[in-house]
Amino acid sequence: METVCKVVDSNVNSQINYTQAVDILNAGEVVAFPTETVYGLGAVATNDTAVKKIFEAKGRPSDNPLIVHVGTKEEVTNYIEHISEIAKQCIDLFWPGPLTLVMPAKPNVLAQSVTAGLSTVGIRMPDHPVALALLQQLQKPLAAPSANRSGKPSPTEAIHVLDDLGGYIPYILDGGSTGIGLESTVLDVTHEPPVILRPGGITKEILEATIGPVIQPTKIEQKLEETPKAPGMKYTHYAPNAPVYLINCHDGEVSEAVQQLQQQGHEVALLAPQNFQHIKADFYFSVGEEGSKEDMGASLYHALRACDKTTATVILATTTSTEGVGAAIMNRLEKASGGKWYSL
Repeated sequence: METVCKVVDSNVNSQINYTQAVDILNAGEVVAFPTETVYGLGAVATNDTAVKKIFEAKGRPSDNPLIVHVGTKEEVTNYIEHISEIAKQCIDLFWPGPLTLVMPAKPNVLAQSVTAGLSTVGIRMPDHPVALALLQQLQKPLAAPSANRSGKPSPTEAIHVLDDLGGYIPYILDGGSTGIGLESTVLDVTHEPPVILRPGGITKEILEATIGPVIQPTKIEQKLEETPKAPGMKYTHYAPNAPVYLINCHDGEVSEAVQQLQQQGHEVALLAPQNFQHIKADFYFSVGEEGSKEDMGASLYHALRACDKTTATVILATTTSTEGVGAAIMNRLEKASGGKWYSL
């Protein structure tokens, strides 16, 4: 299959590209498109045959549910059985934006493959001009996980999608780099208080300041779910080819670890803040200014993917605190590393 990639931005007349994308989606195929978080791989969420093509292209397990994207707030009632008061608050406060709400799905409306057999579905309205233009012209919901091979780091640029899915999918809308760089926060509002199933840019602190208490379960509590309610809960995710080890963000500790690994014959890639560039790793990828979690979130997947373009045999990734968006960053790093820490 040939994969066509078309630029859509304010500098070109993009309408023909949107029209092509809508035609492809209506024909039961998949299209990759940018959101404010990462690039998504979309199929019409009411067409089960089309949705199954997402799983095929990604190599994704079928018990991993998909998030549904809508172009307007009003559409939610078409797919959701009951919208609680807290859910309404979240929609008013955070949509369009990087917050996915897990709510009871209307029976027999969405494709069965979207919900992985659950009675609930995650749904959000993205905050990106390309995603919204596509959804509003299509006038149908899109089921869309991240547009990468399953288990790999999520794509923050169209070239990442092409690297992973070139030859697997027909069409990519290239809207440039995504902004946030981490997937949406997933909040289960079927519980009282609501439960964060996946941390993201809308943090626990932001939610609690606006809607009251929310629960962020431990990794052990999350593992108890057989069929996960949200993507990213059960399987290895975000992993480059070389093994990833976490290490405290401490200059001396990182320097010693790099030396030890090199003495063992490893080529070391280091993912660390800007002020670590003096450390003599074989490959160094900056994740922004030390202490800037927003920088780190935006650059993390790009850095993990860049490691795959090197001959690194091991990757050291410095950690951050779990306050604010740090919870989302550490969630992704722990999954990328399989929870492995480097010990001196």
